[in-house]
Amino acid sequence: MEKVIDAPPQQVFDVLADGWTYSDWVVGTAHVRGVDDSWPRPGSQLHHRAGPWPFSLQDSSTVLACEPPRKLVLRAGLWPAGEATVVFTLKPAGEGATRVSIGEDFAAGPLRWVRNKLNDLVLHLRNKETLNRLSDIASRKKAAH
Repeated sequence: MEKVIDAPPQQVFDVLADGWTYSDWVVGTAHVRGVDDSWPRPGSQLHHRAGPWPFSLQDSSTVLACEPPRKLVLRAGLWPAGEATVVFTLKPAGEGATRVSIGEDFAAGPLRWVRNKLNDLVLHLRNKETLNRLSDIASRKKAAH
């Protein structure tokens, strides 16, 4: 899944690098409880709540790789459903724009074994909305500069 965002790569990456905005653009994340001071360096964590209250679960996401302003790889905790590896790739796309792609795959837990068209559709729609929200935030920051 990819989207062209009307903001330069560094500006889009700055949103990814601000762990406190995670719940603003990641669909399903209800609240950020804490962000390591070293975020988004590899090994750093972001602690969040996912899902609707009162059924939300506390978990964390860990940075696996970070190459500003080109790539961010996360291990997103979704327990008890499992974990997903999420890869954000950013490439220049013309004057002041960025092509952002998101790849997500279940890495551990029950969801890793449940692959079907319904799950793929839900994941596709979730990632599409996540990119739309990321675009809104990054583009708004561009307008503010």
